[in-house]
Amino acid sequence: MSINGIVVSAGIAFGKALTITTQLPPLDFKLLSSEKINLEQQQLTQAINNLIAHLRHCQHHLCPDCDHFQLIDSDIMLLEDEELQQQLYLHISQFRVGAAVAVDRIFNQHAAKMSALDDPYLANRSDDIICLAKRLTSALHGHLQWDLSTLTEDTILLADDLTPAEFAILPLTHITGVILESGGLTSHTAILARAAGIPALLNYQFSQSKNTIKDNTQLILDGISGELHIAPSSELFDQLKQKQQQELQRRQALMIYKDKPSQTLDGHRVTLLANVGNLNEISHITDVGAQGIGLFRTEFLLMNAKALPDEQQQYKLYCDAVHSLEGNVLTIRTFDIGADKEIPCLTQDNEDNPALGIRGIRYSLTHPRTFITQVKAILRAASHGNIRLMFPMVSQVEELEAAFVLIEQAKAELIEQQKSFGSISYGIVVETPAAVLNLPSMLPHLDFISIGTNDLTQYTLAADRTNPNLAKEYPPLSPAVIQLITLTISHCKQTDVSVSLCGELGSDPQVLPLLIGLGLDELSINPTSFLDVKVALIKGNYQQYVEHAQHVASLTRIDDIAKAINAFAHDYDSICK
Repeated sequence: MSINGIVVSAGIAFGKALTITTQLPPLDFKLLSSEKINLEQQQLTQAINNLIAHLRHCQHHLCPDCDHFQLIDSDIMLLEDEELQQQLYLHISQFRVGAAVAVDRIFNQHAAKMSALDDPYLANRSDDIICLAKRLTSALHGHLQWDLSTLTEDTILLADDLTPAEFAILPLTHITGVILESGGLTSHTAILARAAGIPALLNYQFSQSKNTIKDNTQLILDGISGELHIAPSSELFDQLKQKQQQELQRRQALMIYKDKPSQTLDGHRVTLLANVGNLNEISHITDVGAQGIGLFRTEFLLMNAKALPDEQQQYKLYCDAVHSLEGNVLTIRTFDIGADKEIPCLTQDNEDNPALGIRGIRYSLTHPRTFITQVKAILRAASHGNIRLMFPMVSQVEELEAAFVLIEQAKAELIEQQKSFGSISYGIVVETPAAVLNLPSMLPHLDFISIGTNDLTQYTLAADRTNPNLAKEYPPLSPAVIQLITLTISHCKQTDVSVSLCGELGSDPQVLPLLIGLGLDELSINPTSFLDVKVALIKGNYQQYVEHAQHVASLTRIDDIAKAINAFAHDYDSICK
């Protein structure tokens, strides 16, 4: 059988199912009879021992010096803590509750004490304690939480959700595909899956399906048609193997365009850059012929860090990045931190509406030491190459002015410390309607801007970009978003400030004619979509792109825009073949 999902990362994946979930049955608060107390305590002891054995087994394939090994060690030490164990046993006997209730209460108490500590690193350990409580509760119910360190076969991972941190530690050698019940088209995990080239589907309610997918069931994730095939027939298996091979051959064929000039048939040149999140991705951008980095998401460097990298550590990393680009531009976005991203090494308050709270430049301005440390490292790295620095979520000129005050402070500290630094270009990511409308006051301070369409769409339409229930009704392109992109380009061209686009919209080859026709001369694209976008560019005609953009910009309905873009792509594809 097959079920449809929403494709967030294209490709075809074969593998055996492995479900990881944090869903647990509701706690049972029923009072225990006296004779069951001892049994419940024994079951807790067995669960603790099983979980410790499981965690030790996870460590067998890890280097003892690596962070992953040491994090597991911390969990083992907590589980082995005799005082903690005695608290749990006492709670069961004193309040006559089940072991799961005792684990929930005692671990939450410990987590609350931990989160109140002044030391930010120790305070963030509270999340680890909550996570360990879930694992122990799972062990009480007879199953252990996921251990992916021992995977040896191609595996398609099914999960309710994955945080960016969880995704970052996946053993991608053996994970061929990812299926999530939640997340959005532009969620960070979706972006990471695309960047890693792993086929992924979202909005797939596998846990509510009548046909539960058991672990080790053979699956085929068709990230081209959006179908998940469960226990496929040998005929279908062979058919999709052939389709996968054809897709691989198609991608291989695209490689002939890697070194061709990025220009339309009538000679209109467009700069094509790449979006990346780590040094490994940077090392591969020459494989697709990118002319540099248009977006380096530095916050992904923090996702699994035990502590915030200091100035020297960041300086070395940015130097490695700029050296690997051999003179091409490196556009570094300062930490785009907010309550919507789990970053254990930083202190973040819980917020009712994290997307509207302390994130992006707001976080930097409320944590100036973190910002200054990063800026100092970037300024020093600028001595070694072409670096542009841009700030996320700037909506007001006052925010920009405050950021520049801190940058001057960073420069003053470097001078006092007799550390050299280079010149740098400054820009912002335009992500809110306010930023678009306030551009005239901000552009005199800037060398470039980049349009972040993921958040610009979210804030324009007041639609959570990670909510799968809104993905169809509020797609990335709408009349309002097109107007804001048009206005942004107009503002920048009037003041001769360079304008780019680094949102996921730029990685869609069907949308490229619209974006180029609207006047964008620079795009930053996910590496996996890079050559598809480049081919769409070099096979097209700029004047026709302009006429197409004028038509699309005149439309007032989302579905009419989608039809116009699909029709143009279809017609153009027919002409180009």
